Amino acid sequence: MENMAEEELPPQEEEEAQVRVPTPAPDSAPVPAPAADSALDSAPTPDSAPAPALAPAPAPALSPSLASVPEEAESNFFSERHISIQRRLADLEKLALVTEGDDDDGPASSLNSENLGTEKSHTCPLCPKEKFRACSSQKLRRHLQNLHWKISVEFEGYRMCICHLACRPVKPTIVGEQISSKLGAHYHCIICSATITRRTDMLGHVKRHVNKGETKSRYIAASTAKSSNEILKEADTDIQVGPNYSIPQKTDSYFNPKMKLNRQIIFCTLAALAEERKPLECLDAFGATGIMGLQWAKHLGNAVKVTINDLNENSVTLIQKNCHLNKLKVVVDSEEKEEGDALEEDGTLGDIQVTRMDANVLMHLRSFDFIHLDPFGTSVNYLDSAFRNVRNLGIVSVTSTDISSLYAKAQHVARRHYGCNIVRTEYYKELAARIVVAAVARAAARCNKGIEVLFAVALEHFVLVVVRVLRGPTSADETAKKIQYLIHCQWCEERIFQKDGNMVEENPYRQLPCNCHGSMPGKTAIELGPLWSSSLFNTGFLKRMLLESLHHGLDDVQPLIKTLIFESECTPQSQCSVHAPSNLNKQEENGVFIKTTDDTTVDIYSAQGKRKSSEMIINTAKKQKTDASAVHPPFYYNIHRHSIKGMNMPKLKKFLCCLSQAGFRVSRTHFDPMGIRTDAPLMQFKSILLKYSTPTYTGGQSEGPMQSVSEDTVADRVEMSVADKAEASGCRRW
Repeated sequence: MENMAEEELPPQEEEEAQVRVPTPAPDSAPVPAPAADSALDSAPTPDSAPAPALAPAPAPALSPSLASVPEEAESNFFSERHISIQRRLADLEKLALVTEGDDDDGPASSLNSENLGTEKSHTCPLCPKEKFRACSSQKLRRHLQNLHWKISVEFEGYRMCICHLACRPVKPTIVGEQISSKLGAHYHCIICSATITRRTDMLGHVKRHVNKGETKSRYIAASTAKSSNEILKEADTDIQVGPNYSIPQKTDSYFNPKMKLNRQIIFCTLAALAEERKPLECLDAFGATGIMGLQWAKHLGNAVKVTINDLNENSVTLIQKNCHLNKLKVVVDSEEKEEGDALEEDGTLGDIQVTRMDANVLMHLRSFDFIHLDPFGTSVNYLDSAFRNVRNLGIVSVTSTDISSLYAKAQHVARRHYGCNIVRTEYYKELAARIVVAAVARAAARCNKGIEVLFAVALEHFVLVVVRVLRGPTSADETAKKIQYLIHCQWCEERIFQKDGNMVEENPYRQLPCNCHGSMPGKTAIELGPLWSSSLFNTGFLKRMLLESLHHGLDDVQPLIKTLIFESECTPQSQCSVHAPSNLNKQEENGVFIKTTDDTTVDIYSAQGKRKSSEMIINTAKKQKTDASAVHPPFYYNIHRHSIKGMNMPKLKKFLCCLSQAGFRVSRTHFDPMGIRTDAPLMQFKSILLKYSTPTYTGGQSEGPMQSVSEDTVADRVEMSVADKAEASGCRRW
């Protein structure tokens, strides 16, 4: 019967019989013994057997995490798995018997585990023949268990055994006059198919996969999706994103949905600038998916000429696809490409030029009216190039996402990137914004240009600074004078900018309003900076941005812009009306006169020239000196940070009214939801806070002023509160 079965097999079926390997059952089920009359038992194995490395591994059982994976994708994944990756030691021993059975003329019934006790010689499937010669089954079992299986790496029920085959290229070594090339031992990763030499490195490699969420189920799901791109929509703009678009380590075209507020406020900035002069040449220096430049061109039309740049080739290709997806013209290397007939029907859509070069090179070669910098991390490496060719009265927008250094979590990095000494304070977000503005001001001054800060925003994920460029050495000198150092008291967190002058101060502690240096031992203050010491907001420009947000229907950004307007004027929201036509009738921004009518149209009747005249610069300087008192006070106080022990604080709105009634300028701040920007000294701030607080034993039923507390008692309690907090933080200071 065996000869008849061999004669009846056609040539194609005979080749298939060479590589047939039975599939083991799952771990929970026992492995049945093969039947005696099985076709596999009766079919002999030819002499021309495949190499051991090419033999497919037995298919393992499905884990619970892979239950929803299609069978075809799962079979493709496990068929590519290396033979050194097995679930049980018995599977590795069976693989050795399969290899030996293919080499000899014996029947394929040697697959049975009962044949391990025979005295027949076997070879190791994970070692070359010159390294491990054929031996008995007992010695082979000890070899597999003590060498390959004992030092394996386990991952989700699988063992990645050490492999000695010629899978990993090894550089040849010259010994005397002979060249020897040893085969290095290595591991095969079950996730990414990488080869790692050392076991400790393999453990760290697998741990990094686990930390990033990369498992077999995730990779199989990605393979079944066949890297299908997803189409997202934001502000009536469609963009196509690749897989893992929200993980910057895994994609070239990073798209962060959390930065939607950042994109909207930058769009309002450009829309307000477009009302001054048209057309504007705009640059998105780091396009990624191109979402920001697409929104500019789609909503502002022919008022802007957008250039989207990215150094990565895949990102440039994706930007071009997104341009065609939104039916916009694409200009690449001075060649215009059109997509569809909708371009001819709608003439309001602007052109987009897509470039692929380094951002510094592009900004050196061309001039722009509006430049937006949003690199991954710090932006200090691109500031000099941005101010080199930016046009007069243009705008430079800088988004910094290195919040670890700016928020004083990595102080050495802040010193390296920004040349600034900082510590963690209660006003750390405004401190970060002033650090970035100081770096921007120094870069502009090196190019004989000055800046006017339109607004600065510091939120959880980014720090955004938008400045207007003023050309000329006079403006550069005025800008450089506004970069100063800050004296910060470590006990009560009172702060003040150092006075102008080059003379050495004999006792710099006298500049602080507090008396911590006299009552506390040791050095109580620290010098922070250099920082931007002038205003962070331009009220007129912010009001125009609010009108643009209303015009384009950007509801998400309107509360933030309103808060910035109140903060720039340093007035409570109940006393400020941004919709009043009287406040928007006429505005002046560094010689740029803007007349706003009731129908929210803006007429520009000045600043049409390329350069500002000397008379205009002098008038601007005089105006800045006269309006110095109108600038909002720097920094803010957190009401919870300065609460009095044993007292219930008043409501925030009521406390704002109390400060305003006391004759101080006061407003809320976007930097801190519980922060209060005021020109009141800290001692007065705490005195009023204590005056309108209630003792805890009353249960907080009444929030009226404490009539029985005298002013001396208030001052004593404030000083006691400061002393208690100083003692609590004394161990940290010493």
